[in-house]
Amino acid sequence: MNRTEIYNQLNEIFRRELEEPHIFLNENTTAADVDEWDSITNIQLIVSIERHFQVSFSSKEIHELKKVGDLVDRIIEKSGY
Repeated sequence: MNRTEIYNQLNEIFRRELEEPHIFLNENTTAADVDEWDSITNIQLIVSIERHFQVSFSSKEIHELKKVGDLVDRIIEKSGY
């Protein structure tokens, strides 16, 4: 799986979890860029992402994620894509 495929899947997860069909993530997207993305929905997103990609993030790793590109890097690192 390449980065584009991961972004496509993340877009679907974010759209579903945030109930916002017009979300389009890129490397530099942050929670501040998406109105519906707050601390509560962040937990929902992480759980959905972990299930979907069959990975697990520690609290420290989650805290270190500053933008979606960081998340994609961790998914690749943990899943071996």
